[in-house]
Amino acid sequence: MLKTRIIPCLSLVDDSLVKTVRFDNYSYIGDPINTVRIFNELEVDELCFLDIRATVNNKQPDMALLKQIADECFMPLSYGGGINSFETAAQIFAAGFEKVVLNSVTYTNPAVVAKLSEHYGTQAIIGSVDVKKNMWGKYVVYIKDGTERISVDVVEWAQKLEALGIGELLLTSIDKDGTWAGYDVELTKKVTKAVSIPVIANGGAGNIRHISDVVKKGGASAAGVGSMVLYQKKDMGVLINFPDKETIKAEIY
Repeated sequence: MLKTRIIPCLSLVDDSLVKTVRFDNYSYIGDPINTVRIFNELEVDELCFLDIRATVNNKQPDMALLKQIADECFMPLSYGGGINSFETAAQIFAAGFEKVVLNSVTYTNPAVVAKLSEHYGTQAIIGSVDVKKNMWGKYVVYIKDGTERISVDVVEWAQKLEALGIGELLLTSIDKDGTWAGYDVELTKKVTKAVSIPVIANGGAGNIRHISDVVKKGGASAAGVGSMVLYQKKDMGVLINFPDKETIKAEIY
């Protein structure tokens, strides 16, 4: 069995690290550079940084901050937020990031996605798909940090992104985000069965068993984690941490 990657997905607002609950009510976590240094010591698989307000606020990525992060970080890095052109993505790659995470632009300007994929390779392009259930229990896709609904079926959208040249999907349940209640395994399974590219399940991780469930039952290739690696426990203070390798091995493999 291939190794399951466990990826801290870290939210930025301006130059601060924050954590949201259901894409709302974010709490301050700390300085992203210090957090990177701790994750270096903990030997995590890779890191994903998402500037969650960049697109909504029509803000370009903070290249000075991203260069600092890349200079400090020892593991593979991905970044999303405010990427609306080929040129902006090129700057992020030049700063030292291995992958870019694309959300709103996949819908508003899909030609950018195709061009990036052709130039940098599909493995460097992650498509971010944010999903929420409506009052009838149907999965609805959102862009712009969960503020704008788009009229697409989640499975068909995932397949379209794959066809565009996306090499990996970051599939986030808005309903589960920051809840510690476990991933949306049903959603993950729907998408993993429909595409051939890796899917990073995201939103809801509270313990290693949740990761095991979304991998074994949902078919996820990787697991995005937030609260469980940023806090001591639910409703307790900030403590940057990461599950030890023996625990991961015992629960997932």
